[in-house]
Amino acid sequence: MGRAFEYRRAAKEKRWDKMSKVFPKLAKAITLAAKEGGGDPASNAKLRTAILNAKAQNMPKDNIEAAIKRANSKEGQLVEVSYEGKANHGVLLFIECMTDNPTRTIANLKSYFNKTPGASIVNNGSLEFMFSKKSVFECPLSSLETLGLSLEDMELALIDYGLESLEVIEDLVIALGDYTSFKELHEGFETLKIPVQKASLQRIANAPITLSPEALAESEKLLDRIEEDDDVIALYTNIS
Repeated sequence: MGRAFEYRRAAKEKRWDKMSKVFPKLAKAITLAAKEGGGDPASNAKLRTAILNAKAQNMPKDNIEAAIKRANSKEGQLVEVSYEGKANHGVLLFIECMTDNPTRTIANLKSYFNKTPGASIVNNGSLEFMFSKKSVFECPLSSLETLGLSLEDMELALIDYGLESLEVIEDLVIALGDYTSFKELHEGFETLKIPVQKASLQRIANAPITLSPEALAESEKLLDRIEEDDDVIALYTNIS
């Protein structure tokens, strides 16, 4: 999803009180990370990141601990699956899911696409080349002022840790690097003592498109249906 578009949608969801959907998705990410690499954040970088993102959304400590414990229970039998789709106006979608029942997940997704004229799920791999996988770190712009750092200072320092580009969207600084540089970039933020608000691996569109207000409103009906599904943990599009 185009970054500016993504952050506008996130802000809108907060205003519409959709955050009740966020905690279950964050819990799934924590459970899967603990299942794959163990329940100790000190030795499991993926789990550390999942916990960091949960704390950034004010997820209670008890919920985080319960999600870690769930990794050793039958409830913890989660798998990661992804799907790709197309919609009207040249919109491309890459959907990442975490589920205990892939059959249910794909059936639900197909129903959303079937209800949307001109939209369809395509074979996996058809659209993956249209997106680049990136390490994405977010920090408050105000934190740089507190540390006495300029954006130029931050950029020069983080280049040595794999930084590719910096963007400012409203009050957030967005740092991007190749997905293989995630660990190094994380270390860079820690070295500079810049507080990370969110860290993730995202798929960034290689050729973003701009839609008219009418086309955007039409497309968002499908995006809303997909994002409200409990099994969907991330949705990326080529909308700028």
